[in-house]
Amino acid sequence: MDVELSSNKYLATEQHIKTQIEKGLFHPDDRLPSIRQLSEQLGVSKNTVIRAYQELEATGWVYSVPKSGYRVKAPNTTNWDTPSQPQKVDLLSVTKSVLSPPKGRLKLLAGSAHPNINNPAIRSLYAEIGRHSRLQTQLPGYYQLPPGDEQLVRQLLKITHDLGVPAGSKEIAITHGAQQAISLALRALTKPGDIVAVESPCYFGNLLLLESLGLQALEIPSSVSHGIDIPSLQSALDKWQVKTLLLTPNFTNPTGSRMPLANRELLLEVTGSLPLIEDDVFGSLAFDRPIASLKELDNQDRVIYVNSLSKTLDSRLRIGWLLSGRYQPLVEKYQLCDNMGSSNLMQSAVGQFLTTGKYRSHLSKMKRLYQTNQKQFQSLLIQALDNYPHLKGRYHLSKPEGSFLNWITLPESVDSYAVYQDCLKHKLGILPGTVFGTNDQYRNCLRFTVANIEESKEWKEGIVTLAKLIAKHVH
Repeated sequence: MDVELSSNKYLATEQHIKTQIEKGLFHPDDRLPSIRQLSEQLGVSKNTVIRAYQELEATGWVYSVPKSGYRVKAPNTTNWDTPSQPQKVDLLSVTKSVLSPPKGRLKLLAGSAHPNINNPAIRSLYAEIGRHSRLQTQLPGYYQLPPGDEQLVRQLLKITHDLGVPAGSKEIAITHGAQQAISLALRALTKPGDIVAVESPCYFGNLLLLESLGLQALEIPSSVSHGIDIPSLQSALDKWQVKTLLLTPNFTNPTGSRMPLANRELLLEVTGSLPLIEDDVFGSLAFDRPIASLKELDNQDRVIYVNSLSKTLDSRLRIGWLLSGRYQPLVEKYQLCDNMGSSNLMQSAVGQFLTTGKYRSHLSKMKRLYQTNQKQFQSLLIQALDNYPHLKGRYHLSKPEGSFLNWITLPESVDSYAVYQDCLKHKLGILPGTVFGTNDQYRNCLRFTVANIEESKEWKEGIVTLAKLIAKHVH
C-alpha cells in the first residue's frame, strides 16, 4: 500500500490499520505497531499516524494504554457496516417513558438536552418577554403569518449569515421550534410510505416524526468522528428509492459527531440531486472555527436548512426556522394549514432581545462553558469508570468538538435501559441508547449532556454513582 499517493494520508493510514485488524493479523487487546514503527513502515509523518490512531479510537476500533501505545478494541454490536432495511418506526411508548419528568430533584442532570439558562442573558431575555407581554393589550389582535415577525426574521438571517449561510427574507420561515421545521420539510418532500434516510444513531424526536408522518426510516451507520458513513449511504441510494436524507453534520444528537469538510463535499457528490434536510441546531456551539454547512456548499438549491434557538438560548422559546429555497411555497402552505399563524408575543420579544447584541456575547460564554464542562465531565467519568478493572479499556466515550452531548459505548452485554432505570432510582438523569434506533442496536450505549454540570460535591458523587451502576451491568 503506497500511503504517500493518497490524497488524505491519515485516512489511508487509518484504513491500513483497519484492514490488518479485519484480516485477523491483530486480535482484541493485541498491541498495535508504535507510532514510530508505523511512520517508518508507511513513509508518513508521526502526526499522520497519531491522527489515524485517534480517529480509530474515536470510532471504537482501538483503545490507548498510557505509556504502552494502542491496542485492538473488542468489537461491539454498534459497529455495523451496511444500512438496515427500511423500517416503520414504533418508539412512542419507550420514548414517553424516558421523557416523563422525574419525581423530585435530580442529583445528576445529564439526561435532557436543554441548554444552561442560569446566566444574565436569559434573565434579560425573560425581562424582555415580560415587557412585551404587558404591551399586548395595547396592540390589535392579528395572526403572525409566515415568514414571521419582521424584526425576528432580520435577526435570524444575521445568525444564519454568521454561520456562513447567506439568505434573504423570502427564503425563511419561522417555526414552532426545529421539530416543526423538519416536519414541514418532510411534508414538502415526501408522502406516507416513502423512505427517508437518516444517520444512525438518530435523534429520537426525528424517528418519532417519521413515525407520525407514516414514513419509513432507512438507518445509515455513522461514526462518532466522521458522521454518516458515505459508502454505506451510497449503497443505500443504489438499492432503495430514497426520497430525502435527514442529517445533522454539526454535532449530531446523540453522539456529538461532526462531519469533516471533505466528507460533506463527498456527500453532496454521491447524493446527486437528492433533496437534503440539514438540521443545524448545534452548529453555533462549535468550540473552534465552524465548518461550511451543506447549505453553504449546495449549488443546486436542494438543501433545506433547519435551525433553532433551543440549544443556544432556551428550549422553552420554541423558535426555529428553515431556509427552504424552491420548496418555500409548499412549506408556507403547510404551515398556514397547521397553525394559521405563530406566537406574536414570543417572536416580537425575542426579536427585540436579539437586537441588543447580548446573544453574541452569550453564545461565546456558553461555548467556553460547554467546552470546560465536557472536559470536566469526561475526566471525572473516565476516572470513576477506570476504578473497575473489568471495565477499563472496554468502553468508548465520544469527544465532541462542540455542543453539550456525550455518548458512551459499553460492552455488548450491557442493557442501557436497565442502567437507566437503576440511575433513576438514584436520582441520576441519563438517556438509554435504545431510543436512538429502530432495531435496538444501541442497547449498550448511553447519552449524557453536560450543559448543566456544576463544580459541586453532589455532582462528583453523582458521577461516581453513575460509574458504579454502569460497572454493575458489565460482565
